Amino acid sequence: MSDPVGIDPMVAKVEANPKYHELKRKRNTFGWTMTALMMVVYYGYIALIAFNKPFLAQPTGDGVTTIGIPMGMAVIIFTIVITGIYVRRANDEYDRLTAEILKEASK
Repeated sequence: MSDPVGIDPMVAKVEANPKYHELKRKRNTFGWTMTALMMVVYYGYIALIAFNKPFLAQPTGDGVTTIGIPMGMAVIIFTIVITGIYVRRANDEYDRLTAEILKEASK
């Protein structure tokens, strides 16, 4: 049953919990940090493509592979790695905090 202003008591308990605010702060800070890292790597690579093609066109050896190919692969691998880091942190720290918050709110 909701209170007169339409806020569920469980929601009010969760929002009043300091751990909830800690969770929000940690998740937002980490999420924005990871986003900034991804933007720097991705747009840095795109900027190299746009402004320094001769650098990316340099061969890496006697073959036809240029520096741009491994750098492009590194961008893809970096994306996978930071996604894994975020998922690991979410599954460990954020899920633990969420469970604690819900346990305290249901009392």
